Amino acid sequence: MLSKFSDWLVYGLLALDPKAQFPQALNFFVYDAIKILILLFAMIFVIGALRTWLPQERLKQWLMARGVMGNFMAALFGAVTPFCSCSSLPIFLSFLKAGIPLGVTFSFLITSPVINEYLVVLMLGTFGWKIALMYVVSGLAIGVFSGLVLGKMKLEKYLIADIYSGSATDALKEKDYTFQERLRFGWKEAVSIVQKLWVWVLVGVGIGAGIHNYVPESMIHGVLSKTGIFSVPIATLIGVPMYGSCAAIVPVAVVLFEKGIPLGTALSFMMAVSALSLPEAIMLRRTMRLPLIAIFFTITTVAIIITGYLFNVLQLVFVR
Repeated sequence: MLSKFSDWLVYGLLALDPKAQFPQALNFFVYDAIKILILLFAMIFVIGALRTWLPQERLKQWLMARGVMGNFMAALFGAVTPFCSCSSLPIFLSFLKAGIPLGVTFSFLITSPVINEYLVVLMLGTFGWKIALMYVVSGLAIGVFSGLVLGKMKLEKYLIADIYSGSATDALKEKDYTFQERLRFGWKEAVSIVQKLWVWVLVGVGIGAGIHNYVPESMIHGVLSKTGIFSVPIATLIGVPMYGSCAAIVPVAVVLFEKGIPLGTALSFMMAVSALSLPEAIMLRRTMRLPLIAIFFTITTVAIIITGYLFNVLQLVFVR
């Protein structure tokens, strides 16, 4: 439905050529901007209403009492949610509003786009269960490890408090709510956060649309095929500033592998695009200061590079 609307708007109402690059970029922008804004509002609304059953102090104590288990549970939740980096932000913000430790929230934010259910299915059919299982395990490890490191660094001072605190959160107390009160709480929280984020969403998606439609796949393959042992970090660094939905990036990673790029290198590119996109950094700028964004990106980038090299070795061992 949304795809048809963006097609109608760009190619029908505006009568732009669907084969030209700019209309394709504009169509990408319209579709993803509306999708992310709707998802942002809907997710915050639903999670806000659900949080009235679990007040923030109880949720905070439940996760903090489990140490590493809190990071693992957040990463596991991220693994089963079919979101890319930008789409994961509503839950990330809701975790912060609930008072969940920063390192735990990062475990979710990292793992959610890194582990893609579609890619798991493709790996099962192409490489077998061993490689598919290692992909899931490595994704969880990235999320847990990165969240633990970030949590130990005590970086809460770099958060911008107004995005996750305010009257809506302060009103969430241990009491019985009526159904209407739960809906009102979720609605108020969704309106409050979307009002603060919508400009950053549009800027981020706009940059992503330009990169997505003006950087050809053949250019990426040409660079990676000539870099040898350095292909993993280069693939990761190429992927970081790019942007695309998980459904769009997975086929690109598969094509790169089919054209001779090592498995770990292709996966590093996909993980970097889906977990560390430039639009995500722009949106995160509204919730945290630049030092925290830089630390978050650096730790996750290193973890992805290590995973890429691991899979290049696994390919030699398991893929015949």
